Amino acid sequence: MAKNDVKLIGAWPSPFVLRARIALNVKSVEYEFLQETMEPKSELLLKSNPVHKKIPVLLHNDKPICESLIIVEYIDEAWASGPSILPSDPYERAIARFWAAYIDEKWFPAMKGILGAQDDEARMAAVGQVTEGLVLLEEAFQKISRGKSFFGGDHIGYLDIAFGGFLAWIRVTEGMGGIKLLNETKTPGLLKWAEKFAADPAVKEVLPETQKLAEFSKIIIAKLRAAAAAKAK
Repeated sequence: MAKNDVKLIGAWPSPFVLRARIALNVKSVEYEFLQETMEPKSELLLKSNPVHKKIPVLLHNDKPICESLIIVEYIDEAWASGPSILPSDPYERAIARFWAAYIDEKWFPAMKGILGAQDDEARMAAVGQVTEGLVLLEEAFQKISRGKSFFGGDHIGYLDIAFGGFLAWIRVTEGMGGIKLLNETKTPGLLKWAEKFAADPAVKEVLPETQKLAEFSKIIIAKLRAAAAAKAK
């Protein structure tokens, strides 16, 4: 597959874009990364994703595929190269999709709550929610991985990509808040998983640097807090 046949519209700090990049790397697919500035949104993005107008968008032979987890599944189905991303067993696929949905619908909003908190009380409440979610994910990891390195077993799979897209943001949140979200006490399995995930060849070249992301996060935090303040009025 020629590189110009596969393009990814995205932005380097986005955890959702990172999912698509890792999936492409797992499958050893060459692609062109089109950095989206978002302000203003490019004509290509608006044309490719007119419904949500969001990144990431995968362009495969000029056909757009939107939404990060849908893109990951598409990549797994479209390219036979490399290991399978989704489990082959129907029940295991369903469980992986369940936890991926939990991450996006329940856990990630709490993560945003830490960064956007207006005061210590709101921040600690969000930290509590995130921690509770990580304990649930720790339990899921122990069951799903069956003692192996990843949710996907011996190699990175669907749920590793779904959760791992947020790893750099977890590290930034820990550094800025002086907290340890992943730790030996409550999430020992995920702590070891994070080290192995970050070191994997499919991940390490595209995982954002923590310091660089921390600088960028200041912009995001300002926007989140402004939105929270406006909502409180």
